[in-house]
Amino acid sequence: MEITFLGGAREVGKSALLLKGDKSKILLDYGAHTGREPSFPMHVKPKEIDSILLTHAHLDHSGGVPLFYLGQGLDLVTTGVTLELSMILLEDFIKLSGFYLPFEYVDLLTMTRRTRRIALNQAVEINKEFNAHFKNSGHIPGGATIIIENGGKRVLYTGDINLRDSQLLNGADLDFGGELDAVITESTYSQTDHDPRSKIEEDFSNFANEVVERGGILLVPAFSVGRAQEIACLLRSRNFKHSVAMDGMALKINDVLFRYQESLRDPQLFRKTMQSIEVVNGWSHRKRLAKTPGVIISPAGMLAGGASVFYNQEISSEPRNAISIVAFQVPGSPGRTLLERGLTIVNGKTMKVKAEIRRFDFSGHAGRSELFEIFQHVKGDPRVYAVHGDGDSCEIFAREINAKFGFDTAAPVNGDTIIV
Repeated sequence: MEITFLGGAREVGKSALLLKGDKSKILLDYGAHTGREPSFPMHVKPKEIDSILLTHAHLDHSGGVPLFYLGQGLDLVTTGVTLELSMILLEDFIKLSGFYLPFEYVDLLTMTRRTRRIALNQAVEINKEFNAHFKNSGHIPGGATIIIENGGKRVLYTGDINLRDSQLLNGADLDFGGELDAVITESTYSQTDHDPRSKIEEDFSNFANEVVERGGILLVPAFSVGRAQEIACLLRSRNFKHSVAMDGMALKINDVLFRYQESLRDPQLFRKTMQSIEVVNGWSHRKRLAKTPGVIISPAGMLAGGASVFYNQEISSEPRNAISIVAFQVPGSPGRTLLERGLTIVNGKTMKVKAEIRRFDFSGHAGRSELFEIFQHVKGDPRVYAVHGDGDSCEIFAREINAKFGFDTAAPVNGDTIIV
């Protein structure tokens, strides 16, 4: 196999890999950076690609996939839940950034028609040349790591991976089968360890109780896919006695997850949670919630849009209220500014936030120790490529893997091509 790194090398997001066999070419992911003017991985001609394999729905992995469906398109292989979640996120992407995007909603319909839906733990033949095995990644519902086989060689692509169980998902499946010839691993938190999930959950639950019992409102800006549902399930599992409301795109995600409960760790907990939350159904409801003690879970997770912007403006001037940051905040985002400087925008003006601000590290990515743990399950003597990391973290992590496990390692740059 010949592998070219098109995106995600020494950067977080915009992930894309091009794999070339003797008879065909496939893509693993094709993401986007989703700023005001989106950007995509290195260009590849759609007519030169035979299939795309998509690990999960997040736009930094899926956001550029519709580019390959401006005509008849090609085969897309992914899990059913990933396809449906991707459609929701891509529709929103078009709504927010459509002026700058070279595709539109009709191309999403073509993408859907060309999708081959598979289940996790299912091995599939691709183009009568490659074999692909999708394994649970533990990152978001439907998310997968992918093992690609061709010509007697086996490559593991972790995509985004999380080893630890959460309230919503089982941790990643680390049974990679036989020996591997190459591993392409994410490095997002390769230099940082997360606190134990149980401690984070306990601290968050205690804080939620404290805020509501002092008569305050706790706003939880949360990603629509996974994080919003996890927070709600956490509160339910700890017998939180107060009101929990959910708003925005997260409600659409709930509907998808009801249809794919096999992707969840505890479907019964999910069902009970979603039956008990208060579903926000309009602006009068939002205004009422913004004056009533309780927890509000609402996208967007970085306070850059969605109903969370309204709630933030309504509650941030009152000291008894609080805002819990439970998602990664991109530098320059409103959520990052809130965390670092305690500032927010209200009615077009910058103001100091009086509500209490607290961060909780509910990461969907493996931390440093867990990334090393992955390699304890790797058989053979693979070459390891560290990608999907900020700054020098990919290069540092590659050196550390070499020192710890003896594998040959590298931190490629976009455009590099390797032979397996």
